[in-house]
Amino acid sequence: MKLLFISDIHGSLYWLNRAIEKVEQEQPDQIILLGDYMYHGPRNPLPDDYNPAEVANILNRYKNRIIAVRGNCDAEVDQMLLEFPMMGDYAVLYHESRKIHVTHGHGYSMEHLPPLQPGDIFIQGHTHIPVAVQQEGIYLLNPGSIALPKGDYPHSYGIMENDIFTIHSLENTVIKQIIFED
Repeated sequence: MKLLFISDIHGSLYWLNRAIEKVEQEQPDQIILLGDYMYHGPRNPLPDDYNPAEVANILNRYKNRIIAVRGNCDAEVDQMLLEFPMMGDYAVLYHESRKIHVTHGHGYSMEHLPPLQPGDIFIQGHTHIPVAVQQEGIYLLNPGSIALPKGDYPHSYGIMENDIFTIHSLENTVIKQIIFED
């Protein structure tokens, strides 16, 4: 199964369209959205081509393949535009016999983990900084942001397939990669 992870769209129609090109190219089984869909938030600049209503329209086209969690900039009014649930603080998925805890990162985070076991995967967005590391047997992942990357990183997304998590830039370079070991 191939999973594609997108985080921190923040209402940017331009960068969402670029990410959708990757969705069409990669053809993932599921698209995992890590929060902050339409509002840019008071601490972020206005992203390129800010158009929250059209962002919702585009995401709704993929509603049957989307699993989504709520980000700190998401509100009930956003859910009214989206045709898939996104108000949960986290989701638990299973991939290749591994448990994956998916969240935005403003509640549970890499610094404040939920109960996990060695071999489990924790993936968040929120920081806009790509991460792919293993600590104490737990895999800690963040695909970065497609719209407002930080830390001199490019606009990015993540792919999980065949026990490998790869963070790609929208310009087709591999930023980080980790192999899940038994």
